[in-house]
Amino acid sequence: MMNPKILVVAAIPRQGLAELEKKFELIYPTENFLFSDEEIKHFLPQADGVLSVFTKPFTADMMAKAERLRIIANFGVGYNNIDVPKATEMGVVVCNTPNSVTEPTAEMALGLLLSLTRKIALTDRGLRTNPGFKWGMMENLGTVIFGKTLGIIGMGRIGQAFARRAIASGMKIIYYNRTRLSDDLEMKYNCQLVSMDDLLERSDVISLHCPLTPETHHLIDEAEISKMKQGAILINTARGAVIHEDALVKYLQNGKLGGAGLDVYEFEPQIAPGLFSLDNVVMTPHTATGTIDTRIETGREASENILRFFEGRKDISIVNPSVWNR
Repeated sequence: MMNPKILVVAAIPRQGLAELEKKFELIYPTENFLFSDEEIKHFLPQADGVLSVFTKPFTADMMAKAERLRIIANFGVGYNNIDVPKATEMGVVVCNTPNSVTEPTAEMALGLLLSLTRKIALTDRGLRTNPGFKWGMMENLGTVIFGKTLGIIGMGRIGQAFARRAIASGMKIIYYNRTRLSDDLEMKYNCQLVSMDDLLERSDVISLHCPLTPETHHLIDEAEISKMKQGAILINTARGAVIHEDALVKYLQNGKLGGAGLDVYEFEPQIAPGLFSLDNVVMTPHTATGTIDTRIETGREASENILRFFEGRKDISIVNPSVWNR
C-alpha cells in the first residue's frame, strides 16, 4: 500500500519535516519557493493532506479539487489564509501551530517597544545617514518602560509570553480577554482583567495579541484611539487589520499617539504611505517569527499535527473542532 501523500505548498526547511517524510510521500516545491495556484490545483486531487503556509491563500476553489483531502495543517498560528468554513463543510480538519510561534513573537513585541521608546532605530538611522546628526545630553531623548502600565489585548500564549518579558522590565500589567485567566496565572503575572474602555484609558502601552476575526477587525479605530492616554504607544504583532491603519496614521501625525511598533499591516504587503514619514513609528516586514529556529520548529509542529491525525489521535491543535461531529 502506498504511503499517503502530503502536499507541502512552500519550500519550508526540510529539517522540520524529517519525521513526516518517514511515513508519508511529500509533494514538495523544487523550482520555486511556493507552488502556484495552478500547481496546487494540479496536485490536490492526489493529496491526502496539505501543509499550507500563512502567506498563501488556500481557497474554496482550490479545495473543490481535493477529492482525498482529510487535513490542512497550517504553518503558522494565524489561519485566515484558509477558507475554514469550506473545509469544515467538506469534513476536513484544519490545524495551526500555536506553540512554536509564541516566544519569537513575544520577543519581537518587546523589541519593537524598546526600539521605539529608546529610539534605537531612529538614532541608528541618523548616525548612518546624517553626518550632522546631533549628539548631546538633551538630544534624542526617549522614555523608559519601567513603571509604565502595559495593556495586553488577548492574553493567550503570546500575550502571556510578552507579559513575562514586560514584568522583567518593571511594567505593570492589565489585560482584556474573552475569558478571565485562572487565579494562579493572574498571580503569576500580577495582572488584572479590565474592560476594554478601562484598558484604553489606563495603558501607557497597548500590545495586540488577538486573532483576526470579524469581531476583531478594526478593533482599534478612531473611537478607541480617542479614549487612549495622550502619548500612548501601540504595538501590533497580531494581524494588521485589527487596527484601522488610516486612523492610526491620523493620530500618530497629530500627536495623540506617542508611537507605534508594527510588524503587521492592514493590506500587506502594502503599507499606508503616511507611516514612512513618521519618526515615531518602527516597522518590520511581518517577521515576528522570522528566525531559522522558528521556521524549523513550526514545520515540526505542523508535521506532528498530521502524524497524530493519521494515527487517529485528537490531541492536535485543531481550529474547527465541529468537524469531529460530522
